[in-house]
Amino acid sequence: MFWPAPFLPMSREEMDQLGWDSCDVIVISGDAYVDHPSFGMAIVGRMLEAQGFRVGIIAQPDWSNKEDFMRLGKPNLFFGVTAGNMDSMINRYTADRKLRHDDAYTAVTWVANAGSRHPGL
Repeated sequence: MFWPAPFLPMSREEMDQLGWDSCDVIVISGDAYVDHPSFGMAIVGRMLEAQGFRVGIIAQPDWSNKEDFMRLGKPNLFFGVTAGNMDSMINRYTADRKLRHDDAYTAVTWVANAGSRHPGL
C-alpha cells in the first residue's frame, strides 16, 4: 500500500524520491501539469491514487518524439490520455474569431517564436 504522494511524479527522479520502481497508471495530458482541482488530469490522477494506484504524469509531450512517452517507463496497467482543459478551437481563436497569440495552458507561451506545445497551434 502506498500513501498519497505530495506530488504526482513527472520524471524518473521524482519516482525515485517516492521509492517507486514503476507507475501503475500514467496520465498523458495536452496541458501543463498543475496539481489543482481545476485541472482534469490532477483530479483523475488523485482519484486513481486514492484507490491505491501509483500514478505518473506526462504533461505536454512532444507528440513527434517517442522519448517523451517513454519518460516514466511502461505502466503496470495502462496509459490514460486527456486532451486538456480547453477545446482546441477555443484555445486557437478569440471570441472575435481572431487567432490567439498565446496559449493559456502552457508554461512557456510564444517566446522567441517557440510556438505552442499544442500540435494545432
